Amino acid sequence: MNLSIDSHTLFPEEAQGGAVTIGNFDGVHRGHQVIVEQVRRLADQVCGPAVVFTFDPPPSKILRPESAPKPLTSIERRTELLKKLGIDLVIVYPTDKQLLDLEPEAFFETVVVRSLKAKAIAEGENFQFGKKRRGDVPMLRQLCHEHKVQFTLLEPQREAGEWISSTRIRALIESGDIASANRLLIEPYRISGIVGHGAERGRTLGFPTANLENIQVLCPPVGVYAGRVASTNCMSTPPCNSASPIGFPVAINIGPNPTFGEDRVKVEAHIIDYNGDLYDHDISIELFAKLREVRKFDSKDQLLTQLASDIQQAKAVCEQLGTLSH
Repeated sequence: MNLSIDSHTLFPEEAQGGAVTIGNFDGVHRGHQVIVEQVRRLADQVCGPAVVFTFDPPPSKILRPESAPKPLTSIERRTELLKKLGIDLVIVYPTDKQLLDLEPEAFFETVVVRSLKAKAIAEGENFQFGKKRRGDVPMLRQLCHEHKVQFTLLEPQREAGEWISSTRIRALIESGDIASANRLLIEPYRISGIVGHGAERGRTLGFPTANLENIQVLCPPVGVYAGRVASTNCMSTPPCNSASPIGFPVAINIGPNPTFGEDRVKVEAHIIDYNGDLYDHDISIELFAKLREVRKFDSKDQLLTQLASDIQQAKAVCEQLGTLSH
C-alpha cells in the first residue's frame, strides 16, 4: 500500500506499532534491500507493520531546486519494488519547508514516536535527518534508547569495493553503463512514458517505433539500447485491442536522427515482432545494455542494415538474460 498523507493528518492505525525505515530509497538498490529486509524481520518480531517513510518531492528538490537530480524511480515504482521486498506500507510524506525546519529531535518525536508509534527502526550508517541534516546515527541511537525504540544499524553494501548508492547508480546511467547499474539494482532500470505521435518514419522503413514522451525519470545518454517491455496500460482501455506487448524485446534509440537531418533528442522504441497500437498509452521499458552510439548513415540502405543488426543484438541480449518470453 502507498499512503499519501498531509502534514496535519494523524497516521492511520495500520501504520503504527511496527518497524520503520526512513529515506528516499530512490532506485531501490541492493543496499536498500538489506535495510528493508531487516525492517521486515523487526516488524515480525514486534508483531507490527513493516513501514517505509519516504518523501515527495525529495528534500533536495526544495533545498536546491536548481541542482536536484532527476529521480531514478517514480514514487509508484518505488512502492512496487519495496512491497516486493516485504514492506507492508509506504508512507509518502509531502516535503515542505515546515518539515525541513524540524530539528532532529522534533522530527524523531513527531514522526517516529507520536505518529508511527514505532517499536523498531533500521537505518544505514550514513543516515541523516532533521534540519540541516544535523541528526546522525549517534543521535538516532540515543533518541531510540530514550524512547525505548529498538535500533538496528546496518553496514553499507559494497560491490567491486565501492558503496552501492543511488548516487553511484545515477552516475552509471548518465554514462550509459546500464549493465553495471543493473547489477546494483534489485530489478533492471526502467524508463516510462506516454506513446506519442512522431513522424512515423520508422513505420515507412519497416521498423515502427513507439515514441516515448513525458519521461519523468533519468534517461541514459544518446545511444542505442537493448531492453524489453515491462508494463503497459494498453490492455485496459481502447484503442489497443491486440495482444499485450509485455515481455517483447525492444531496440531503443535515444537521441536525434542525423541521417534525416533531425537534431531533436527523442526516445524511440522499436518493439520487436509486435504490431499493436500503443498511441497515447503508458509504457515502461526495462533497459539491459547499450548497443552502440547514434551516428549518421550515408544512405537509407546503410541505415536499414544497421537497424536489422540492432534488432538481432537486442534479441540476443534478451535471450542471454533469460527475459525473452516468446
